[in-house]
Amino acid sequence: MSRFSRHEKPHSPIPVHLDFSIFRLKKEFGNSPDLIVREFDSGAHPKIRMAAVYIDGLIDKELANDFVTRSFQTLSHDPILSRSDSPERTFQLLKDHALTVGDISVFQDWNELSRSVLSGNTALFIDGCDRVISCKTGGGEARSVGEPSTEVSIRGPKEAFTERLDTNISLIRKRIKSPELRLEIKEIGRVTRTSVAMLYIEGIADDQIVTEVRSRLDHINQNAILESGYIEQLIQDKAITPFPTVYNTERPDVIAGNMLDGRIAIIVDGTPFALLVPTVVAQFFQSAEDYYQRADISTFIRLIRYASFVISLFVPSFYVAISTYHQEMIPTSLLYTLAATREGVPFPAVVEAFLMELAFEILREAGIRMPRAVGQAVSIVGALILGQAAVQAGIFSPAMVIVVSITGIASFATPAYNLAIAARMIRFLFIIVAATFGFYGLTLCAIMLVAHLSGLRSFGVPYLAPFAPFRPKSQKDAMLRAPYANKGADPQGGRHDS
Repeated sequence: MSRFSRHEKPHSPIPVHLDFSIFRLKKEFGNSPDLIVREFDSGAHPKIRMAAVYIDGLIDKELANDFVTRSFQTLSHDPILSRSDSPERTFQLLKDHALTVGDISVFQDWNELSRSVLSGNTALFIDGCDRVISCKTGGGEARSVGEPSTEVSIRGPKEAFTERLDTNISLIRKRIKSPELRLEIKEIGRVTRTSVAMLYIEGIADDQIVTEVRSRLDHINQNAILESGYIEQLIQDKAITPFPTVYNTERPDVIAGNMLDGRIAIIVDGTPFALLVPTVVAQFFQSAEDYYQRADISTFIRLIRYASFVISLFVPSFYVAISTYHQEMIPTSLLYTLAATREGVPFPAVVEAFLMELAFEILREAGIRMPRAVGQAVSIVGALILGQAAVQAGIFSPAMVIVVSITGIASFATPAYNLAIAARMIRFLFIIVAATFGFYGLTLCAIMLVAHLSGLRSFGVPYLAPFAPFRPKSQKDAMLRAPYANKGADPQGGRHDS
């Protein structure tokens, strides 16, 4: 594991005198009450003063107490260790023999020491010594590993990432027990100093893409990184597009499977959502459950998702175009029925579609933002009541209510939330074009959409791969999923390459 630091302050040595070090630390932290300083002496003759410093709430108190208490008891009562007669010898004895915690670091720079304390470590000062021992005692309150809340599956693991970086890394290592798994941790953000981990499998991930990801992370120059969404927006190839070019997930099994495909994972401390690059559009129609079901079932469900995406994107605009300009394409009996249902409706089809879509989006957003106990009920009951009342009042036609309802339900079938949002935004543009130019405008919009998708790249990889450019070998895990071949290969090898 390698660790990088960014935007370093000039080197500042650690004061030799303990009192001045404690005074400087308290002043730097604004005399914060959660900065705990515990002073001790070595028990040797002459006695050497020492102090343990940590921030309450960021540490595992049991581990920190064990580190401080047992270490000093060992130093005081051991007949050999208690003979220390100088700060340097005391420092060496503590570091090599007395400390009961294995993960320790030695700092001679004040800025590195300050960041270490802020990361939940315990710093051990020795009066007369310009070096400080830092012990990894990070802990505090943290959410335990639970089930995914946004990527629910019927079959498969029920573990999801948490807000702790070390926990998330361990969830991946538990699934990929390979020495080729590489981990790099960077600190990004001038103020927040957020730990960001980059994971990939050497020999599977493309070296050029690994270098490019590392370079983009190194060039991030922001005050704060509070969530993986910051990283996603700062490393994506093109910002002016509604389509996501970086994949995010809260499932460790999804991360592990994609890393076996050669992708690179980015995990940010403080958020349960990890990132995957490079990304292709086919990823957003795949679910972790696809690889735990039989191939025929997974293929069928995947085709439903593609069809649902097309429905959510085109059906409202198709209805507006055909009812406004192309009535001759509608069967006569159906045309009479639609004309009867629209009798008395005061708005043209385009206004109907806009108002209905807007009402549906408001209800959907309200259902998400309201408390979980009532949010789902509000969205469902609100849609039923508003739809029924609007039809009875003659404001909207029953056909438009059906069209918007089918569109809304189809949008929920897309596994990736950010791709579904892209379809929802584009849908409004398509409605306007269909009301203005009919099928001609709708066809031009579809061509422009495909051209836009063809021009997108994710770290140099075409966004429409393996469809464009067409890769025959990769079609076994794009729109379809081929059965696993029992040839001793990893089953994940059946997934499409980047």
